[in-house]
Amino acid sequence: MKKFNIILIFIFVLSVSGIHAQTPKTIDLEIKTSAQCGMCKETIEKAMAFEKGVIKSELIVETKILKVTFKPSRTSAEAIRKAVSEAGYDADEVKADTEAYKNLPDCCKKPEDRQSDHSGHNH
Repeated sequence: MKKFNIILIFIFVLSVSGIHAQTPKTIDLEIKTSAQCGMCKETIEKAMAFEKGVIKSELIVETKILKVTFKPSRTSAEAIRKAVSEAGYDADEVKADTEAYKNLPDCCKKPEDRQSDHSGHNH
C-alpha cells in the first residue's frame, strides 16, 4: 500500500509541475481604448507603468489600441482593463470610470462629449 501511495504522490507531483511548466511567463494583450490624442497616450501609459506585473505598454493613438505585455503571475487582463478604466478610458467592454472620465482634459474626451469645437486642432 505504501508503494502505491508513493507512486500516486509521484504522479501528482509530475502532473502539477507539468501544468506549471505550461503557464506562460508573459502574455501579450491588446485592448481597444477610447483614447483620442497624445495626452491620452501619456496618461494611459503612465497608468500602466504603475500597474504591478506590467512589463511594457504602448498605446497606438491612430488605432486606439493599447498593447500590454504582463506577467500573469502578478496581474490579469481584467485588472489591466480596470486600471485603464480608472484612468478615464474605455477598455474593451469595460467602460471608463465616470469620475475619472469627467476629470480628463477636453481633448481626451470622446468628440460627442467635448465642451467646445476643436476642429483642426491636432494633438
